[in-house]
Amino acid sequence: MFGFLKKKETIQLNETLYAVATGKLIPISEVNDPVFSQKMMGDGFAVIPETGDIYSPIVGEVLSVFQTKHAVGMKMANGLEILLHMGIDTVELNGEPFNIKVSEGAKVTQETLIAKVDLEAITSADKAIDMVVVITNMDAVKSFELTKIGNVSAGDEIGIANA
Repeated sequence: MFGFLKKKETIQLNETLYAVATGKLIPISEVNDPVFSQKMMGDGFAVIPETGDIYSPIVGEVLSVFQTKHAVGMKMANGLEILLHMGIDTVELNGEPFNIKVSEGAKVTQETLIAKVDLEAITSADKAIDMVVVITNMDAVKSFELTKIGNVSAGDEIGIANA
């Protein structure tokens, strides 16, 4: 009856970043692509995966799945926009190596399987398999820190992004 008596739903702010795959985590500056390594799209990290199971790097929501299936846009509750770009120059593969498991509007956590990726198909096309995670709206970032580099397992806490 009276709206002011209702409890406001509190938004859980999880600003943690997670490893998207089991493999080797590197800072974005080490990705072998100048658009990413020079942070033209934003700051972030990449995982060189051991398997093709790729998970969400955040707790949040899927904003978009690219038509060519090589990238998925997401948003954290704090407003930061995250791009998961699977492989380098893989847009040219027209979605072939990517089996996307989420759709726009889906809620995701670090346990959400985003895609099953055929890593062999990517490497046989002479493309790199780096799974790149970029914060694309860096103007909204108060702080970004990677807390783990090197060998990681999918779902490991690897950093934090505050807005």
